[in-house]
Amino acid sequence: MSVKLGVPSKGRLMEKSFDWFGARGVKLARSGSDREYAGAVEGIDGVELVLLSASEIPRELAAGRIHLGVTGTDLVREKLGGWERQVEELAPLGFGQADLVIAVPGFWVDVDTLDDLDAAAAAFRARHGFRMRIATKYHRLVREFLREQGVADYQLVDSQGATEGTVKNETAEAIADITSSGDTLRANHLKILSDGLILKSQATLFRSRGSNCSQEDRVVMAELMARLELD
Repeated sequence: MSVKLGVPSKGRLMEKSFDWFGARGVKLARSGSDREYAGAVEGIDGVELVLLSASEIPRELAAGRIHLGVTGTDLVREKLGGWERQVEELAPLGFGQADLVIAVPGFWVDVDTLDDLDAAAAAFRARHGFRMRIATKYHRLVREFLREQGVADYQLVDSQGATEGTVKNETAEAIADITSSGDTLRANHLKILSDGLILKSQATLFRSRGSNCSQEDRVVMAELMARLELD
């Protein structure tokens, strides 16, 4: 057995994750070519690196197939209902920051708050006979947020591509999406509601609450936590 550590398999999240662990004396590296999803760990015995897409890591943590994983808080909270029962948040890593926000067309001059959006949604339904469409990849988080804020008369439409373009393409009237700088939203003539922040997300190290650990694994985990100054 070994302690399995899941890390994003490519791009900036992988590089920054490698840097974060490396700064604490645990060297992570990809094995073989960039097309291979295998990795190596130096500096501590008994830890296996598993390279996965960031969106797969919450599922693998919840299933107990990996013991630890680096992924965004947005992905954990979107993909895992009752996420606190399935994973433990160990440490924010200080990179991959992004905000999940509600944004509407910039020319909606009378819509600046969620109350305004609720009123606009009711007027939209009365005028068009169907609910205002909000395009998003984050159905769970957006639905829970809007319910808590008392916004009704909307429907969520799935967007797995460029969410910011759905308003221009007339497949949605508003969006809920991740943004780091807001530049892409502005380029698509969208504005964030003044109280439309749903979640501030960043890359975070999580521990599975459902993984099986042998006594040997628990010793390795304790050593790793001490090395990472998380014990």
